Amino acid sequence: MKSFQTEIEDPVVARDIIELERKIRAFREGGVDEEKFRSLRLARGVYGQRQPGVQMVRIKIPYGKLTARQLERIADVSDRYSNGKLHITTRQDIQIHHVDLEDTPELWAELEQDAVTLREACGNTVRNVTASETAGIDPREPFDVSPYAQAVFEYFLRNPVGQEMGRKFKVSFSASEADTGLSYMHDLGFIARLQGKVRGFKVLVGGGLGAQPRHADTLYEFLPENQVIPLMEAILRVFDRYGERKSRAKARMKFLLKDLGLEAFREHIEAQYPALTFREYPIDAAAYPIPAPAVSAPEIPAIADTKAFRAWKATNVIPQKQAGYCAIGLRVFLGNFTTDQARLLAALVRQYAAGELRLSLRQNILIPFVKERWLPYFYLQLRELGLGAAGYNTAADITACPGTDTCNLGIASSTGIATELERVLAEEYPEYLGNSDVVIKISGCMNACGQHTMAHIGFQGMSIRTPDKRVAPALQVLLGGGNLGGGSGVFADKVIKIPSKRGPQALRDILDDYRENGKGQPYHDYYSSQGQAYFYNLLKPLSEVEALSDSDFIDWGSREKYEKAIGVGECAGVVIDLVATLLLEAREKLDQAGEALAQGKWASSVYWAYSAHIHAAKALLTAGDIPTNTHAGILRDFDTHLGQSLRIPGSESFSEAVFRMNRHAPDAGFAADYLKQATDFVKLAETFRAQTLAHDTAK
Repeated sequence: MKSFQTEIEDPVVARDIIELERKIRAFREGGVDEEKFRSLRLARGVYGQRQPGVQMVRIKIPYGKLTARQLERIADVSDRYSNGKLHITTRQDIQIHHVDLEDTPELWAELEQDAVTLREACGNTVRNVTASETAGIDPREPFDVSPYAQAVFEYFLRNPVGQEMGRKFKVSFSASEADTGLSYMHDLGFIARLQGKVRGFKVLVGGGLGAQPRHADTLYEFLPENQVIPLMEAILRVFDRYGERKSRAKARMKFLLKDLGLEAFREHIEAQYPALTFREYPIDAAAYPIPAPAVSAPEIPAIADTKAFRAWKATNVIPQKQAGYCAIGLRVFLGNFTTDQARLLAALVRQYAAGELRLSLRQNILIPFVKERWLPYFYLQLRELGLGAAGYNTAADITACPGTDTCNLGIASSTGIATELERVLAEEYPEYLGNSDVVIKISGCMNACGQHTMAHIGFQGMSIRTPDKRVAPALQVLLGGGNLGGGSGVFADKVIKIPSKRGPQALRDILDDYRENGKGQPYHDYYSSQGQAYFYNLLKPLSEVEALSDSDFIDWGSREKYEKAIGVGECAGVVIDLVATLLLEAREKLDQAGEALAQGKWASSVYWAYSAHIHAAKALLTAGDIPTNTHAGILRDFDTHLGQSLRIPGSESFSEAVFRMNRHAPDAGFAADYLKQATDFVKLAETFRAQTLAHDTAK
């Protein structure tokens, strides 16, 4: 591999990037286990894609806010290391594809020159903090949630409590009771509220989508703003300690909350507070940068097609609470746009808006702080860019994940069927171009990256087998979901599975039925009134597979016969000593704990030392063929199987020694003492392992 250097001034960021380069080299040379390498690179935004030998890189955009300069930087990076294409995700990130693994450290270093990071965009970490794209401009909001989303992003980035959890953790902020941040489907969701003049949030916990969607529970009707970060840290500690680690299918927060129950979960949260650095964490919202709208005016052109302009204004222009300004929504087809479009867009918002954009949860772009009288100019400019289509956030604006285009987990094409459905809507149901009450979403598999389980009309990529054992691409049709506001939502029912090529007819049947019988009801209300069986019978003729045509065995957007397959897309690894790797990682945690201690970061030092205990204990249990799962389970099993042989002096048990971190404030004295305990234990574990190997060799 080529040597790597970085000129990043921040030493923490620079070391992180250099560490990625070093681990890539070690992996290529067979010195790092494949699973461990996967965990490391995912936590740095590098994700193996369906095509062998290349990576998808996910760029973390906190609450979707991008400056014009940051967008230009991302465009430059995509041109240099990828293919000049950008993809907006349903978590307000940007993805680029077909990146060479060896290029990822240099790519990351270039992004960081404009404060853009890959860190924790993937992996078992705190993922991107999302928020309502209208935060700060919404006339209905009690206050701007952007400073709080930014504070959460900054506090938990590289925070040891969120680095190696059993699964990912997703958090959102909603600007108002409309809950456009979709709090009810997040691990942790905040909805802005006022109690008198005190700012705070309704807090929801334990939501999620996927194969088993779960509605979040209300943890607090009102939590003061200075409690947001302490609460989230306490929740993460509980999740890290008690969350499932063996079965990925059961490792999300929603399953832990379901198993513990809300009241027991509250008790676990309260038990964490003595160990937190902050019992209160004030967030200075007044210090958050205020947008500076442009003052130089463009020449206002005449509009030839006034009807099209009016249609665009009706769906794409959003009033702001700031007088004289509005926001423009850009309908970005399936979240995909080019670097050329990005640069021209950046220049436009720098010169005639406030120099920033917001990426939306529906894979679109919002331009805030546009003067209302300048709308004709923006309309024509956006049309020239190919981003001036009407129908922003309407039924005609379908959300879809990349599916089988690039994703390892894709089962059937989501982008192909979305393209066809948008064509059907435009040509046969033009009235839906202005209908924002019906939401259509598509995912290529059960994991619901396209959020199909919370849509009014959802489609999930599947496969279907015919009586003669042939396999065809299929769609699960889901109906009746929706966001009710205030932290409440309805998940869609699985109605029926049909061959994928019949998806357009299914949409026609659903919309024709709604047009004839809906009587103006919101779609989820209409669905609820009719019931699942009604729609099953409506669509049942489309489900038969006795006489499929040859075209039914070719997925949307493909010319090849369909094969249900999961792409490889991951680099090959070699078999190494997992026990030795765990002990090595325990040593790395001790180093990180020592560095944090030297910097006066007592809580971080304690948590790194805690992780060192866990890794060393897991190493010895693994060596003894004793299955490991949760952190709490590792400590319990260590006491049961090895506690008598490897007792920490002065403690009744290993669990008691490790968990004393819960009873002490993280001050300098305790952090130093706890690090010494962890260091002594790791040395003890290494000696025990060496003696065991020597004994086995002697045999």
